[in-house]
Amino acid sequence: MTQQFPPATGPQVTLGEVLNGQVIAVTSADQGYGRTISAALARAGASVVLIGNNSETLAAAASQLEHAGGHAIPMKADVGVPLDWISAYTRIMEIFGVLHGTVHLADKRAHTEFTSLTENEWMDLFNCNVKSSVAIAQVIRRRQPGSWLTIVGPHLDERGLQVHPQRGALRGLVEQAHTEDLRLNLLLPGRASSGDDTLDRPLSAAVLALATPGMTHLRGNVMDVPMPPVPTIRARDAYPL
Repeated sequence: MTQQFPPATGPQVTLGEVLNGQVIAVTSADQGYGRTISAALARAGASVVLIGNNSETLAAAASQLEHAGGHAIPMKADVGVPLDWISAYTRIMEIFGVLHGTVHLADKRAHTEFTSLTENEWMDLFNCNVKSSVAIAQVIRRRQPGSWLTIVGPHLDERGLQVHPQRGALRGLVEQAHTEDLRLNLLLPGRASSGDDTLDRPLSAAVLALATPGMTHLRGNVMDVPMPPVPTIRARDAYPL
């Protein structure tokens, strides 16, 4: 059954060092929700491994977190390619000796209507969102079964028939992961990232809650995460006379 994660209300809770000593990898960490989640994990004391395809933007994101007092390292890898993820995992183990958890952004959106979706576009969505999630879970099970995986899935406001088989596949993966003694959870944000950490805070709060060591009993959950609407800026407000 899909649960709804309570919306964040009031001032942001200061987590201090609740994740101190934890090593957590975040995919697509240099953009969208990945950037916001990485920053939140670093503020909570985790050592964050920023994973993505662009070395320059990853390095810039890591530098920003370090200047803010966090601990982050960039690591280029395409998690849609199993060998790339295995290589990244191996490097993480060489550096830290452990990987406590992974936050995987499986929320790539289609830019065309269902009737116009090409086979290449569909396979790209499948590889980025579904295939990569299965591959990450498989490597975790083989190499460090005590590690957890939180998946951020397709946004709830995304329309088009193509999104439903993706959500269904991820739901099945998460709900049945216990058969392999894996701790997986799926978060479904209400919309795409706004690029504003404050507006996107409900999702990062949900990720932090699942990452907390005291919450290791939570697994197999599919949770809707309501997000505040992104304000619409009118032209005359943006360019006052």
